[in-house]
Amino acid sequence: MTANWTPVSWRDKTIRQVPEYPDQAAVTAVEETLAAYPPLVFAGEARKLKRHLGEVAEGKAFLLQGGDCAESFAEFHPNHIRDTFKVLLQMAVALTFGAACPVVKVGRLAGQFAKPRSAGTETIDGVELPSYRGDIVNGIEFTDGARQPDPERLLRAYNQSASTLNLLRAFAQGGFADLHKVHQWNLEFVAGSAQGERYAELGRRIDETIAFMKACGLTPEKSPELRETDFYTSHEALLLNYEQALTRVDSLSGEWYDCSAHMVWIGDRTRNIDEAHIEFARGIKNPIGMKCGPSMETDDLLRLIDVLNPENEAGRLTLIARMGHDQVEEKLPRLVRAVEQEGRKVVWSCDPMHGNTIKSSSGYKTRPFDRILAEVKGFFNVHRAEGSYAGGVHFEMTGQDVTECIGGAQAISEDRLGDRYHTHCDPRLNASQALELAFLIAEQLKQEREELRNGNGVIAAAS
Repeated sequence: MTANWTPVSWRDKTIRQVPEYPDQAAVTAVEETLAAYPPLVFAGEARKLKRHLGEVAEGKAFLLQGGDCAESFAEFHPNHIRDTFKVLLQMAVALTFGAACPVVKVGRLAGQFAKPRSAGTETIDGVELPSYRGDIVNGIEFTDGARQPDPERLLRAYNQSASTLNLLRAFAQGGFADLHKVHQWNLEFVAGSAQGERYAELGRRIDETIAFMKACGLTPEKSPELRETDFYTSHEALLLNYEQALTRVDSLSGEWYDCSAHMVWIGDRTRNIDEAHIEFARGIKNPIGMKCGPSMETDDLLRLIDVLNPENEAGRLTLIARMGHDQVEEKLPRLVRAVEQEGRKVVWSCDPMHGNTIKSSSGYKTRPFDRILAEVKGFFNVHRAEGSYAGGVHFEMTGQDVTECIGGAQAISEDRLGDRYHTHCDPRLNASQALELAFLIAEQLKQEREELRNGNGVIAAAS
């Protein structure tokens, strides 16, 4: 057991990015209700994910983490869940072929409701109200009633997460994830893409591989692993009273697990080593993620790793770099170098979204596709130069046909952002952009494998 830790020990620490509820008695009542609810995930599932992430840390697998910026109550619909899950499966097939290793699939789903904000209040036309912090806290409408934090929203978020998880498990194990179906969807994407010919060769190679497997008798009917998949959930552990209420002792190991998700992460704004979020995360046994922005100092990172992964366990800690396209090759190398020199076992993943947000001339927040791709390339370049393993990617994306990020093969322009701008928080890649990015990364992974095989590369993907 972690020394001097309990599920409530975070309450004695300084905490950031939490709402100020007007009625504390109502908050306590909701916390007690949540504590009596069933867990959303099980400790054994979290342990299985940790084993898979351990393979990523050892350079034997690749991590794909993606989903909504912030889930909402208004857009909760089975078709939206299905479409996001479908795109993640399609991305995973392309990445599996490019990396020539298993892809660990983790969704930003079934719990990604809360969002950190740069300011506690927002002012419009001289009216100041609390900032919108996600549907789990308050409403997005700019009215006094909607913006007041309401603890009853914690219960609604739990119930929506439970329904989402139920559907995801059905999709993952009920035949929707059949490799042959997923590949056919990818072929349709290639055929319909403005840059389809660029991806056609990769599509043909995958098609030949699947045909060979079928000829060898490896079919979905005979091999369940071809029609089923492991799929895990994750979210930022921002509202610690929610996380605490769903933290339970595993009956098999006697250890504490946060049963709100298989994996939770700590954001760049809440990673202070002596504060509440790190205190909570250090005691649970789930796989943990931590965002690393351009302000991260080397000594701070090593101290945080010691606190969050004192046993140096492969798969326990994922470091999610979010530097920005113009800073990744300047700020990331010293962090990677220090971790490698100290022999720390971590998964390195790239979040190319949060450091590349701009405001368009039309007033919408957006993210240019070319900057997202540039940060991913820079991330791989750094790991190649440092002789370390670029283990994964982390995207805010959706299966819906939204217009929130500019560029890509669809050539979404600034004046088209308002066509289908649906996000409750930050701009997301749409289905086509997410798939295009997966194919581009797969091309790069495949090229680096060939360079490694020919003796011209260091290491950037498992071969």
